[in-house]
Amino acid sequence: MRLILLGPPGAGKGTQAQRLVARYGLVQLSTGDMLRAAVAAGTPVGLKAKDLMAQGALVPDEVVCAIIADRIAEPDAHNGFILDGFPRTVGQAEALDAMLKDRKLGLDAVIALKVDEDALLARVEKRVAEMAARGEAVRADDNAEALKKRLDAYRAQTAPLIDYYGGKGTLSVIDGMAAIDAVERAILAILKGKTGKPASGKAKPASKPGKKAAKVAKRAGKRTKAAKKVKKTKKSTVAKAAKAKSAGRAIGTRKGGRKADSKGTRKAVSARRSVAKKRAGTARRTAKKTAKRKSGRR
Repeated sequence: MRLILLGPPGAGKGTQAQRLVARYGLVQLSTGDMLRAAVAAGTPVGLKAKDLMAQGALVPDEVVCAIIADRIAEPDAHNGFILDGFPRTVGQAEALDAMLKDRKLGLDAVIALKVDEDALLARVEKRVAEMAARGEAVRADDNAEALKKRLDAYRAQTAPLIDYYGGKGTLSVIDGMAAIDAVERAILAILKGKTGKPASGKAKPASKPGKKAAKVAKRAGKRTKAAKKVKKTKKSTVAKAAKAKSAGRAIGTRKGGRKADSKGTRKAVSARRSVAKKRAGTARRTAKKTAKRKSGRR
């Protein structure tokens, strides 16, 4: 997502930019910060800008755009960026468009925060008065007079960008005087309409699959159904086998029990027969002895 927030000083661009950075994972690009970083890094473009600044000359729009190009090529900017403080003029906007076109990129949205300048001035005066009453230090440029000069410069240099981007069809205007949360909701609604990304920053789901996708989904459904059927059959077979095995063990136990009972009975009968046989033999021997004694007496 690549976008620009426009609006006069005090419109709340910085506050909304920080909220978008946190929500969508964008980077906020300040031309002043990028110029200083390029000079400190000693890049070719940074060295060129350093020489110009040393001479007291303004850095040309082409050089600023080259620095922006180097910055948005870095990994943390791949998800998108918000330009802060650039472009300030129509010339800078044209140079920015040319640079983005060379890299086959474009702006997703340009959002202008419309405000009441008289209300902004009254707001600054009230804030300064409250800070002074609390004994807090007030910056030299944080007053109604300084804000008025900045507003004059905005109207002369930057306000024409409203017509420039409006003619391209990329401009959206919202009420910057509304509450901060209301302004944020309005911005999110615009971004959702232009980029297809909801407020969470996640990609918008596809509305309806094509024929090819539908066929693939149908085949996948059939495979899933067949797999479930095989799984169910396998489960049933395993259950039946387990039941049969359990029944076999029970039958074996009953048979074993009957065999043991039969064997025990045979042993008991054999033991009784043996005892009876011994008793019969003893009786016969006793009878013989008795008969022999009687015969000897006679």
